[in-house]
Amino acid sequence: MYAWLLVLHILAAVAVIGSAFLAPIVRRSARTAAQLRFVFDATATVALLSKLGAAVLVLTGIWLMIIADTGFSQMWLNLSILLSLILAATIGGFIEPRVKRLKRIASESQGHGLSADVGLAMRKLVLWETTAQLLALAVTVLMVVKPALNA
Repeated sequence: MYAWLLVLHILAAVAVIGSAFLAPIVRRSARTAAQLRFVFDATATVALLSKLGAAVLVLTGIWLMIIADTGFSQMWLNLSILLSLILAATIGGFIEPRVKRLKRIASESQGHGLSADVGLAMRKLVLWETTAQLLALAVTVLMVVKPALNA
C-alpha cells in the first residue's frame, strides 16, 4: 500500500512541479499575440492537471505521513510543507491574477506582434514565475535528499 501511494504521490508531484516549470517557459516563447493566445489555450489543460495533481499530492502526502507514523517530526518534511504552502500562495495570489490580466490584454491585442502592454505584463510576471520555479526546485531537492537531513 505504501509503495503505491508513494508512486501516486510522485506522479502528482510531477504534474504540479512540471507545470510550474514548463508553463512559464512556453508562455515566454510566444512572439505574437496569436501564439500567446494559443499558449493560453494549451496551458489551460495543464493548469487543470496541476490543480488536480496538487490535491492528490496533499492527500497522498498526508496518507503517507499517517502510514509511516512520521507526523511533523522530520525537518525536511516540515520545510517541504512550508515551501509548498508558499508556492501555492505565490501561484494563487500573485501568478494567476497576473496571468488572467495578461490573457485579457492578449485577447484584446490587435496586430501580429505583441503589444507594449503585453510585453510589460509578461515582464511583471517573470519575477513571480521565477520565484515559483525556485520554490518548486527547493521542494524537489528536499524530497530527494531527505535521508541526508534525517541523519
